[in-house]
Amino acid sequence: MSESNKGNNNEENKEKVHEDSPVVDENVELTEEEKAELMKKYDAESNTRDVKGITGTIVFILLLSFSIFQLYTGAFGQFTAYIQRTVHLGFALTLIFMLYPARKSKMHSKIPWYDVILILLAVMVSAYWPVFYETLVQQIGTITDVQIIVGGIAILLVLEASRRAVGLPITIIASLFLLYAYFGPYMPGAFGHRGLTLAQIVDSMFFTTEGILGTPLQVSSTYIFLFLLFGSFLVQTGVGNYFNDLAITIAGKRVGGPAKVAIFSSALQGTISGSSVANTVTSGSYTIPMMKRLGYDRNFAGAVEAAASTGGQIMPPIMGAAAFLMIEFAGVPYWEIAKAALIPAILYFAGIWIMTHFEAKKQGLLGLPSEQIPKVKVVLKKLHLLLPIVLIVYLLFQGFSIERTALLGILSTIVVSMVLKETRINFAKFITALTSGARTALGVAAATASAGIIVGVVTKTGLGLKMGNSLVSIAGNISTNIQMQLLLTLFFTMITSIIIGMGSPTTANYIITSTIALPAIIAMNDLLPVAVPVLAAHMFVFYFGIVADITPPVALAAFAATGISGGAPIRTGFNASKLAIAAFIIPYMFVLEPALLMIDTNAFEIILILITAIAGMIAIGAGLIGYWYTKLNVVSRIIATITGLSLIYPGGVSDLIGFLIFFIMLGLQMRKSKQEDMNTNAEQTV
Repeated sequence: MSESNKGNNNEENKEKVHEDSPVVDENVELTEEEKAELMKKYDAESNTRDVKGITGTIVFILLLSFSIFQLYTGAFGQFTAYIQRTVHLGFALTLIFMLYPARKSKMHSKIPWYDVILILLAVMVSAYWPVFYETLVQQIGTITDVQIIVGGIAILLVLEASRRAVGLPITIIASLFLLYAYFGPYMPGAFGHRGLTLAQIVDSMFFTTEGILGTPLQVSSTYIFLFLLFGSFLVQTGVGNYFNDLAITIAGKRVGGPAKVAIFSSALQGTISGSSVANTVTSGSYTIPMMKRLGYDRNFAGAVEAAASTGGQIMPPIMGAAAFLMIEFAGVPYWEIAKAALIPAILYFAGIWIMTHFEAKKQGLLGLPSEQIPKVKVVLKKLHLLLPIVLIVYLLFQGFSIERTALLGILSTIVVSMVLKETRINFAKFITALTSGARTALGVAAATASAGIIVGVVTKTGLGLKMGNSLVSIAGNISTNIQMQLLLTLFFTMITSIIIGMGSPTTANYIITSTIALPAIIAMNDLLPVAVPVLAAHMFVFYFGIVADITPPVALAAFAATGISGGAPIRTGFNASKLAIAAFIIPYMFVLEPALLMIDTNAFEIILILITAIAGMIAIGAGLIGYWYTKLNVVSRIIATITGLSLIYPGGVSDLIGFLIFFIMLGLQMRKSKQEDMNTNAEQTV
């Protein structure tokens, strides 16, 4: 593309700046202050007070103590379930009310009097189980008036902490579930139930392990915290900047280089980040200005980063921490989950890579100049920073416990950081890693506690099964064909998962979707000749809960990207959804053909699946972008898209037909491209 064309594009882009976006210089990487401002605007977990003085010292000590407590119990064994979880919850609630204001507009550094009261109540409630443990465990089927008050306060504190640290959606959902538990007798039709008294609700929510202190909080207080701490230590080595340098070295010179850098870097960032928004801001502050300088439209540049950053949540081995919850919810070993996620993740990022490549070819965008590419020797010099991630994967493959694996990952990070002075974790960085890791865990703890309320109500009322049967019944009313019923049930489950996932962090939306939406797929197994594997069902709702971050109208990752690109949020969201088309297709395919998740398959089948699926993504990418080797007309785009779907769809006949059309189109495109080159050369000669 000529310089004049690039200039025209930039002028056109400037006219499209969204009025509400905090516009920054499109050619300059964001400062740390600008990054923090974006995070506060689009990520509830980052919207904290800047506490100083004595209050700041108390917060620092509590954060440090929180991490030390988790490291101690991870290394030497947990306390009993009730004590481990209530202490974990107590730290989280106390710190949330100290750090998170009741309203964004009241971002004072001082803690108001009403938050002081909430802090004292949080300490009282969390101390209740450890202090009265013997009495409570011997108490069977009864609950005193004092306990009703304590448990009631605990429920309200969890809901308010979730609202502040996570966002309103999960708080509303948890509150509605509590109301459903109480007003059961007044619910219509199949959704009616006997109803729970106030005492029964409080008892199940706080004095059993079926509510707030249930499985979600258990995972937060063990696996998730330690892996968040592992990510925090990795950050202190400067691995985030290294990911950018590594990505530029590998992809920078290629056609449309900066976009491919964003994809590669975001996939790596997903191993240390548990948030689509955080990933978008961290990587995007570097890659989006670079893409725009090359000539990408601001809405497309923001979409590339948002789609790639959201994909970090489905990228093994960390997978946004939801993989650790899946261990408990699906009853599947961690390694099986990470292995199952591998091919879908490859296809997801391959799809984005392919479409950005075609977009770059369509616009005539080249790669970065050599002077902007880091020297290979410099990049290889820090290759040791990746060793802790390799070690984590190896230990999990060998069957090490998750807690022990996370602890060894932290230890190995400290050790490998010592190789170079600029990567070294000194005492100050060590303390920073402990405190920042604890900060990151606050939102997760609040989300899992609220999600425990939802799970508890579902357990007590059977709501999940009722919702599942209702969706299956609706599908059955539309079609009597079993396969069509399955597809319709999957579609209804997809819509439910996307709606529930809007505005919720990865861990929370997986818990909610697996509790509410997943039972519909499981209910279909009674009708199907071959049952859908449990892991496939869990991965299905997990995927669609994740893509809510780029699905308009509530596309938080896309909105965060516009804060950097200056683009229009909705348009960026739609572009991101288009780029992430694999995430909307692949889940259907792995439910229909579990071999995509490496379930009951062999190496030959896996290779064949990868070849056909990647070929399918090439065809779909060409169809959606409108370019392959040359521009595609409307008919060719439709044919290419259908061809891609037939290649991704599992089945020998569909693959054969797909490959036949694929190679015919490929040959025609190459021939047309060659002819256009010859005509261009002839014109230049004349």
